[in-house]
Amino acid sequence: MTEWMTDERSQALRAICDTIVPALRRPDDQDGFWARTASELGADQGIVAYLAGMPEDQREGLLGLIDALGAQGIVTASPLSREELLRRTALLGPLTGAGVGVLISLTLFLTYGLPDPATGQNPMWRRFGFPGPIGAPQQGTKALHITVPQPDSTIEADIVIVGSGAGGGVIAGQLAQAGLRVVVLEAGGYFDESDFNQLELWGFQNLYWRGGPTPTADFNISLQAGATLGGGTTVNWTNCLRTRPWVREQWAREHGLKDLDGPEFDRHLDAVAQRISVNEQCSDFNGPTKRFAEAAEHLGWSFATIARNTDPATYDPASAGYLGFGDQSGSKQGTMKTYLRDASDAGAQIIARTRADRVLVDNGRAAGVSATYTDPATGDAATFTVRAPRVVVAGGALESPALLLRSGIGGPAVGKYLRLHPVAAVAGIYAEDQQAWWGAPHTGLIDEFADTGDGYGFLIETAQYTTGLGASAVPWASGAAHKQFLSRYRNAVTSLAVLRDRGHGQVSIDADGNSVVSYSITDELDLANLRRGVEALAIMHEAAGAVQIVAFAEGLPTWRWGDDLDPYIAAISRIPFRAGGYRMFSAHQMGSCRMGTDPQTSVAGPTGELHDTPGVWIGDGSAFPTASGTNPMLSIMALAHRTAEAIAADAGATIRTGVTAK
Repeated sequence: MTEWMTDERSQALRAICDTIVPALRRPDDQDGFWARTASELGADQGIVAYLAGMPEDQREGLLGLIDALGAQGIVTASPLSREELLRRTALLGPLTGAGVGVLISLTLFLTYGLPDPATGQNPMWRRFGFPGPIGAPQQGTKALHITVPQPDSTIEADIVIVGSGAGGGVIAGQLAQAGLRVVVLEAGGYFDESDFNQLELWGFQNLYWRGGPTPTADFNISLQAGATLGGGTTVNWTNCLRTRPWVREQWAREHGLKDLDGPEFDRHLDAVAQRISVNEQCSDFNGPTKRFAEAAEHLGWSFATIARNTDPATYDPASAGYLGFGDQSGSKQGTMKTYLRDASDAGAQIIARTRADRVLVDNGRAAGVSATYTDPATGDAATFTVRAPRVVVAGGALESPALLLRSGIGGPAVGKYLRLHPVAAVAGIYAEDQQAWWGAPHTGLIDEFADTGDGYGFLIETAQYTTGLGASAVPWASGAAHKQFLSRYRNAVTSLAVLRDRGHGQVSIDADGNSVVSYSITDELDLANLRRGVEALAIMHEAAGAVQIVAFAEGLPTWRWGDDLDPYIAAISRIPFRAGGYRMFSAHQMGSCRMGTDPQTSVAGPTGELHDTPGVWIGDGSAFPTASGTNPMLSIMALAHRTAEAIAADAGATIRTGVTAK
């Protein structure tokens, strides 16, 4: 499989990795943190495995870059010359710069995230004070029955739902309980607490879209999205924020969703919140959230404890720190535990590891879905068909438009108006260990700036503790500077300015029908709010007692206790919010198949049915007319609950009132 990895390439790759994470001599290096190199921890071999799984053209591009660096003498060059060689090469052009960035990110991700298979530990974690996995997966029988389709078979149904996350899962549960024959197609695998091992790399590889953090095509923003049974509800941080009143009013007034600004939508929100056990009893504050609360009190800013969809009977705050890689405790009440369980118990067929290739249309109406199932054991693929007069597209805002584009339906707005809630990050370094790995990642937020004008603004939130992603998210300027930052990682609090974006990006497809995401932050209001966001993050950290403040931007601009804060804020506010400037992130994708009244600017009508193809419904966050401005899970689920009622009425079925007991 790796015949293309010659000895010369192996030596060059090892030199590249050890330039990024070099051996440095420190007299106080009691745990070996400074002395260890990337290759000692297997990063170079991890990159070879990563390259083996890439499309051939992308692999050849990175191999060519490795060859070029080898030809320039990186193997025999001095450490300083190696770093300069990497920097010069990155400046040769956008593609070359992106390639160098990929090698740097992968090296950091693997060096600090890759565990020893024998111990489940990484020796670098000792410096971080991170315990690694604290428990083993639970043993037991999985609750959901999964159907394996026969090759070239046809399954008859009343409705086929593509996607099993916050939207698709809710619709499946509601319609199956209404007596309809439901088939759910999920691109990811079926994993639950019997699989979750609390390891970051395993989690990304098995539970996330394209195996983990993935850059947009223009490299401006790094994307994270769930891609497993239960979708984002299996890997998110259980933040249950209700749709803001001004957002609901905008959706009703400007986009024709007339019932959203009144008690009828409250009914949907309440029903979903009850079914998924939303409460504030499981919102313990870890170190980072305590710093947020202290800063907010000092500054007089609004601070709120977050309600979470968690079962108090099985909740474990220590285990909750690993939520992003699957909840080993079984406490998280995502769609796997709730609506998909309802669907399965009512007889719905759930088919995992299946790509929906296209929506079938007969005489202008929905007729089903053609799909491809991949056997996880053999890798063999088999095509099959689900014939149904109703189709729900709920594959998430990155994949739902790709399915419509492959199918040639949806109209001119398909893929347009993508919102991402772009995130800029600023870390505070404190005098004490923050134990950020303990407790749910995000149990309190500062919402002082949720509306800075015209209904747009930003939330201040924390991030889940990670080692591989955390290290790779920190811009690399030199091996010494990067290690210097990570040497105090246990004392770090990573804060996020989560933007409600007014501007938008786009999802298109490539020649193979795969989604391609592009997003540039050019809207003036968005840029102003992001600048205000990083300013607020810096002010917050100073108020909370940080001894250093570090912006996640090229060059790692750093403020130190005793410095004047105003010049620092002025400097970081001038950094561009794009590739080569701030590192930008997104875990919330919305709006790429939005609802509205105008077929030119929206894909579906106000209840979710496509303008141009009756019987096809949008049932996920891609239906949002604009960005929600809050963590979107509860809004997605409530809209899906609403759409399920419209589909049931269209099918002549009745959804039972009330909430299914756990």
